[in-house]
Amino acid sequence: MNVPVLTGISRSSMRAAIAVAIIAVIFTGWGCADNPPVVYPTVAPFDNTKLVLGPGDKIELTIFHGSNETKSAYSLDATGRMEVRYIGGVSAAGKTASEVQKEVQERLADGYLKEPVVSLTVVEINSLHCAVLGQVAHSGSIKFTPGMTIVEAIAQSGGFTPLARKNLVRVTRLVEGKKETYKIPVEMIAEGKRPNFPMAPGDEVFVPERAW
Repeated sequence: MNVPVLTGISRSSMRAAIAVAIIAVIFTGWGCADNPPVVYPTVAPFDNTKLVLGPGDKIELTIFHGSNETKSAYSLDATGRMEVRYIGGVSAAGKTASEVQKEVQERLADGYLKEPVVSLTVVEINSLHCAVLGQVAHSGSIKFTPGMTIVEAIAQSGGFTPLARKNLVRVTRLVEGKKETYKIPVEMIAEGKRPNFPMAPGDEVFVPERAW
């Protein structure tokens, strides 16, 4: 039985083929590194003054009338209501802070106080949330705060797991009644290599598992 013997040329050819294969693997690995373009919002998608209040939100009312000043703290109940001195129940759910402030002032001026001036400050928002799912330490709902960024949302969820695909995080957002999905390079943002992504109430974040 004749056993084929590798000649010098065939050995050279094999070495060349192996080298090409190794180079291909290296470049394939480089090609797997996520580096999505900046095709996502980089400024807040809404005006903070237009955020509506809801159950659990904490506010502070200051009422000026004549030389008197009254300051009171409130936590909106399960229906988004609070009890204000003189005028009783005020429903704040679904209204902006300025709308509630105007309503309280108008009702106080309607036979209760003379030329009252009302100042309303939002102390803590507890009614707005985002969802962070997938390869994070604590998957689930998190509290939204005005000015929150994608990096802060991931941090509030306990950070990435070792299997997280950090530069291809998907964020789904409802925009004018339609869902839009953005691919966010979170790790590159944290390193200052990409502009930040501001979160919006109701955003759904999904961190996929890396494939390598």
